[in-house]
Amino acid sequence: MTRPTGIRPEDLSHCEAVIRTGSLSFHAASRLLPASVRDPSLALYAFCRLADDEVDEGSQKAAAVLALQERLDLAYAGTPRNAPEDRAFAALIEEYDMPRVLPEALLEGLAWDAQVRRYATLSDVRAYSSRVASAVGAMMCVLMRVRDPDALARACDLGVAMQLTNIARDVGEDAREGRLYLPTEWFDDADIDPDAFLAEPQPRREILRMTSKLLFEADRLYLRSEAGISALPRASRMGIWAARLIYAGIGAEVRRQGCDSITQRAHTSTLQKVGWMGQAAVRAATSTIMPRSAVLYAKPLAETAYLISAAGHEKPSPGRTRALLDVLADLKAREVRSDNGLGTEGQQA
Repeated sequence: MTRPTGIRPEDLSHCEAVIRTGSLSFHAASRLLPASVRDPSLALYAFCRLADDEVDEGSQKAAAVLALQERLDLAYAGTPRNAPEDRAFAALIEEYDMPRVLPEALLEGLAWDAQVRRYATLSDVRAYSSRVASAVGAMMCVLMRVRDPDALARACDLGVAMQLTNIARDVGEDAREGRLYLPTEWFDDADIDPDAFLAEPQPRREILRMTSKLLFEADRLYLRSEAGISALPRASRMGIWAARLIYAGIGAEVRRQGCDSITQRAHTSTLQKVGWMGQAAVRAATSTIMPRSAVLYAKPLAETAYLISAAGHEKPSPGRTRALLDVLADLKAREVRSDNGLGTEGQQA
């Protein structure tokens, strides 16, 4: 099978073009995946990228999230919106029996962005990361036809690690957009007013230390995730190793800059990516002869447990559906207030 049933070649070409220009790191890693996984993964990432861009870049964020919920409804009804990403994603749903909880977890994370939430603790940041990143990792496992809970747990670790790396890289950029993802209790401990920091983001020693702590947590989860890569289909391991190494490399660049991601933004070169892909080839090859690590069976993060249950076709808890409905209702109310000329304020988790 070279592509999932129902994905049109022209839709797949469009999705690949979107990823090629919008997510260089994933596009580089995806080239190492077998075609049977690469093609659907490009379609998946294109839909997720579209969702993220519409919420992140649009001026009407609440409306964008509500529109995305409608697009998901249409895709799961088998009547997707007439757009390449939507048609391709609907084909994935049918071909792979994609649990709806997984893309709706991503939607919930984007809804939190639209609410301009702040996160009190590192656990709260992990909960956000599980939605916007681990949900995608779990969907990638579904595309590989992997439903084993231990492998899913490690994939979710990798997703959280990648998102923490993104947050560490973008501290200044997010602050200038009025967004804060560093735990607010860390600001309390450092006696820094978060609003003052957002008004004038500066690379204070305390902020650099917070960024370093976030990268330390990411590194811990990168190491935990490695055991799960060996549990994936052999042909897919090199591509996932590449993604793991490339994103960890971004974190290393942030550290090389003294954890100052406020006055500068970490970048990695094409040559570096080629080097990491070479390392990925070696790690994937050795994984076929190394015994499975006991870390594979480590307890999953509490913040990702519901994704693992959903991907394994366990019945999702009613509270999860209620949580999504509640956040969507809040956004609908915000949209009404906005239409009536009333302002909205950010929330804290």
